[in-house]
Amino acid sequence: MDFVELKANLREEKGKGLNKKLRNAGMVPGVVYKKGEETLSLKIDSRSLSKALRTEAGENVIIKLFVEGDKKKKERIVVIKEIQKDPVKDVLVHLDLNEISLTEALKVKVPIISKGEAVGVKQEGGVLQHVMWEVEVECLPTNIPDKIEVDITNLKIGETLSIKDILLPEGVKILGDSGSIVFSVEHIKTVEEVVAAPLEGESLEPELIKEKKEKEEVEEEEKAEAPKTEKKEEKK
Repeated sequence: MDFVELKANLREEKGKGLNKKLRNAGMVPGVVYKKGEETLSLKIDSRSLSKALRTEAGENVIIKLFVEGDKKKKERIVVIKEIQKDPVKDVLVHLDLNEISLTEALKVKVPIISKGEAVGVKQEGGVLQHVMWEVEVECLPTNIPDKIEVDITNLKIGETLSIKDILLPEGVKILGDSGSIVFSVEHIKTVEEVVAAPLEGESLEPELIKEKKEKEEVEEEEKAEAPKTEKKEEKK
């Protein structure tokens, strides 16, 4: 993995109000953490920072940080601990960095992508399920992969690929349950026509009511057409 160089300045300004002024001036407030040392407060040009994050490594980028006014170190090797963004404007508002050693292993999350087209999809008409989108790995900073590609070409309907099936670059160890499913191919479920249940107050058997009504009408007609018997007046 290549390094990205980034310049920063020491930050004397602190507090929400002062940080807001920095952001209005095109700067992003940040902090560098290192175990056993005091935190280092920084301000970084927002355009330079955005450019540094637009590499293939994304947030796993390794940064060679040059801090103007830093009397302790000429440069620091850092990785991103946390990025804070404005949820409305989608702009960077704060950055936390961890200073690291290139000889000590790190734990980072790496995206998983598929490679090829599964035979279960291409020839058998199934559908691919991408279950796990990222995985935590442990490795030296220089061995952090940008992504992990998983070959799904031979995956058939009803089959799965798990963490244990992934081929990893040398020096990279996957953490977590080795049986966790990453990809699977399944049958396309047939959606059956569902007859909607009647609403409250509606008849459960409309055909029966219709038949009953028709029967009553026929009986009325027959009754009306039946011959009438004339009554004779009795003579007194």
